[in-house]
Amino acid sequence: MKEFINIPNMQKKNKAIRECYVIVSNKEWHKDLVYNLKKNYPQHQWIFIDKEVEFDFEKLNEIQPKLIFIPHWSKIISNEIYSNFECVLFHMTDLPYGRGGSPLQNLILRDHKTTKISAIKVSKGIDEGPIYLKKDLDLSGTAKEIFLRSSDIIYSMITEIISKSLIPKKQVGKVIHFKRRTPNQSDISEIDDLNKINDFIRMLDCDGYPKAFIEIKNFRLEFEKSDLIDNNNLTAKVSFKIKK
Repeated sequence: MKEFINIPNMQKKNKAIRECYVIVSNKEWHKDLVYNLKKNYPQHQWIFIDKEVEFDFEKLNEIQPKLIFIPHWSKIISNEIYSNFECVLFHMTDLPYGRGGSPLQNLILRDHKTTKISAIKVSKGIDEGPIYLKKDLDLSGTAKEIFLRSSDIIYSMITEIISKSLIPKKQVGKVIHFKRRTPNQSDISEIDDLNKINDFIRMLDCDGYPKAFIEIKNFRLEFEKSDLIDNNNLTAKVSFKIKK
């Protein structure tokens, strides 16, 4: 069983550690990211935060992390936190292209096959901060597979930022904004192209995301695990749910 440092014990343990780093994510798979960092870099203290109540200025002030890495977080990061601690956010686009919400889904809908993960310093504007570095990311497979793939890349980015003491540089290029998608936009009933249906299903095929769906009479049909056999055939797992 993997163990993670508890918030109440941070300050006491931190006294014996030269450098402390915090990982903030509300995604389960990033626990493995922290586990690997702890295993391979035991000279540092690694603290995992996955609850909003723990991502708190007063608690962070007690442990004084050198850097706060944020692979995935859907809440607003307070000005008090990013003004007092260096926070590194990982965004799944080649910034400044793709600032904003639902980056993975917006990329796939725009027919991107690859993207960049941009590590940026958190600032006041959404995804406007200077960039430490970027790494390539393949967008094939389901959303879950892509997120797991990105976690391995983020691991390498974290270690590079620390080992090379990277200084972020101002974003350069044309700014393109993405709009956060809503659950109602997952309706595939009007789509008449199997490739696009496959993209809709796979880009939402991950825990915590609204599945691609069709509604008929009293039922909502939700789709996952799609397999595009050819241009005329697609298979997928479907769940029937009574509409509320």
